[in-house]
Amino acid sequence: MTPEELIKKVRKIEIRTKALSHQVFAGEYHSAFKGRGMAFSEVREYQWGDDVRNMDWNVTARMSAPYVKVFEEERELTVVLLVDISRSGLFGTAVKTKREQIAEIAATLAFSAILNNDKVGCILFSDHVEKFIPPAKGRTHFLHIVREILEYEPTANGTDIGEALRYLTNAIKKKCTAFVLSDMLDVQADGTPRYEEALKVAVNRHDVSVIRISDPREKSLPNVGLVHAKDAETGASRWINTASGSVRSAYENWFRTSTGAADRLMLRYHVDHVDISTNEDYVRGLLSLFHRR
Repeated sequence: MTPEELIKKVRKIEIRTKALSHQVFAGEYHSAFKGRGMAFSEVREYQWGDDVRNMDWNVTARMSAPYVKVFEEERELTVVLLVDISRSGLFGTAVKTKREQIAEIAATLAFSAILNNDKVGCILFSDHVEKFIPPAKGRTHFLHIVREILEYEPTANGTDIGEALRYLTNAIKKKCTAFVLSDMLDVQADGTPRYEEALKVAVNRHDVSVIRISDPREKSLPNVGLVHAKDAETGASRWINTASGSVRSAYENWFRTSTGAADRLMLRYHVDHVDISTNEDYVRGLLSLFHRR
């Protein structure tokens, strides 16, 4: 992509994102995420009706009277986008590739956060963390994030969602709102996710949501005879007879098993998630995610 093409693409995304954020998402984002974090404010004497779970036992012991901790809503959030830039994101048979869809969704989330005076950061990852953009505010910072998502060339081909989640846990100490934007196809041979432990730790510290991007052609193989297929991440290639019903069935079963295992994992750890395809307008998917919160 030439510098001129990049500028044109960034500008196009900015215009669309700005319109959506102002007209559609600003209020939805605010109601879905504002006030979800609680910050310690002060300690005061216990009053009738106070939640006993907020008792400050150390102060109570010193003062020989019951005291409770008082918390207040955090009005300013930190939003962190975990963006999958592995080679599988270059796949797309509809209007756009998975990476292009991810870029637009990430831009919409980032601009909605900027409008609400929140800080936005970004973790670009493949099978390791490629780049970390610390949280900050402002239009210039927003454009920097969009340019990096569109332009950054990963140094590796694979995907390691667990590594990105571990980086989030270590790099962001204060509770944040994190969005994982990925196809989530980071699985073992039997289709089980490889990132369960990292997700379990991350959700205990941060408010994590998953936006899973897919392409229509990933769900099933077309019957087009003998084809030579290559894995964009591992480089492995083989001939596949798509005319075989058993081959197509085996692939569809693997895909259903993989996505089903990820769904159960997110349900187990109470992670809000939504599926958005490259041939869909992502507005409806994001609104669905916001409304469920």
